[in-house]
Amino acid sequence: MNRRPRLTIVAPSASPEEAAAVVAAVEQFMRETAPLRVSPQPDENRWLRSGLLEGVGREPTDPLPWG
Repeated sequence: MNRRPRLTIVAPSASPEEAAAVVAAVEQFMRETAPLRVSPQPDENRWLRSGLLEGVGREPTDPLPWG
């Protein structure tokens, strides 16, 4: 969906070339100053993230020294 407005100049004294140049300059300005598109982040498993942040494992990987 294109949300940018369609630009036109209504000026009786401007030549078609002048009007086209002004519209092109404004469109270029809008492209250069537009905010960047950011793709949405994929949903994370909150339990997995919590476990990774806590640094816990399900079972110990090495044998316990007293076991």
